[in-house]
Amino acid sequence: MIRTTLVPEQQDISIHIPHNYIGKKIEVLLFASDELTENEPTKKAFNNAALRGKLHLTDEQYNDFQKHAAEIRNEWE
Repeated sequence: MIRTTLVPEQQDISIHIPHNYIGKKIEVLLFASDELTENEPTKKAFNNAALRGKLHLTDEQYNDFQKHAAEIRNEWE
């Protein structure tokens, strides 16, 4: 992946596609960095408890999920 930022000095920009990207589907984005923060939707905190009843988990499956989530969080620390 190649990611860079720049301040254009004119309206046209030319890009060089790396050889290993030839024949692959690529994505090119253009946005002003101040637009991203102004229009980016606010992220809501994820709450595992909110999933209960929505995924049709049994109590045992829900408890296993909670245990697994706690183990993953502990691995990060």
